[in-house]
Amino acid sequence: MEYAPTYTEAELVQGLRARDQKVFSYLYDHYSPALYGVIVKVLNDNSSAGDVLQEVFLKIWRHLDRYDEEKGRLFTWMLNIARNTAIDILRSKSHKLEQKIQNITDAVHSVNGPLSVHPSTDYIGFSRILEKLTKEQRTLIDLAYYKGCTQEEISRVLEIPLGTVKTRMRNAIIQLRNILNK
Repeated sequence: MEYAPTYTEAELVQGLRARDQKVFSYLYDHYSPALYGVIVKVLNDNSSAGDVLQEVFLKIWRHLDRYDEEKGRLFTWMLNIARNTAIDILRSKSHKLEQKIQNITDAVHSVNGPLSVHPSTDYIGFSRILEKLTKEQRTLIDLAYYKGCTQEEISRVLEIPLGTVKTRMRNAIIQLRNILNK
């Protein structure tokens, strides 16, 4: 029976900074399902999510020197990279063009059900935290962080004034902080 190592967050960061391939493989094996889930949620497209996931891990590998332990956990940093990369893809002109010319038969094969990934404990925990918010707050967080909408776009979608969106978003983030600090 082969020994399967486990790493603390500090050991992961240290190993990644040392460019240890085993540590990077461990990181990919343990965090890719959660990051993939976020990417799919933002893109709403399983077929391109795998490519975006690879791009995310390349960014993690190349830019680990930008990670600051004092600003947050490694998982949160990686989650932001995944979300931002997916949003960048979503907003890109080529992606929009692909979506417009996508053959109608492809839409028949799209999966609209739950993800078939095994999310990590961090991702499951975050989903439970979001459940503690009001429906209105969850909607704002979903539109802003998972769908990549700007506050102006949220204002148009929800048909509420921009100032109201800003206030409600701020309140949602404060509520999340309070939940996380308990």
